[in-house]
Amino acid sequence: MNISQVAQASGLSARMIRHYESIELLPAPTRSESGYRQYSQRDLHNLRFIHSARQLGFSMEQVAQLLALWQDRSRSSSEVKLLAQQHLQELEQKIVDLQAMRDTLAELARSCQGDDRPDCPIINSLATP
Repeated sequence: MNISQVAQASGLSARMIRHYESIELLPAPTRSESGYRQYSQRDLHNLRFIHSARQLGFSMEQVAQLLALWQDRSRSSSEVKLLAQQHLQELEQKIVDLQAMRDTLAELARSCQGDDRPDCPIINSLATP
């Protein structure tokens, strides 16, 4: 498969595929005599795996760890579970942080008159360290 075919089959853009190659998350593919990238079914499976992991919000470092674990047939599932639990804790903290941001912004929006006067609690809050 060429890059456009593997991009379509994996759900990734050609740009992202080239990025994954540049950071060595995906090994460089073989090249045709004319220099075009040629991808195998294994490359496609790896790209789909990467795409799925990224959709769950795993960092690039975590994706690399998961990819290595996936390819290691002697892995223990406890390693995978630990990585997933760590990521879950990170997501839960982000949710708490986002909810706090939402609550603060909602309160600021409620306190703003939204009229023609220049006084605005939103601007005042942003300007206050």
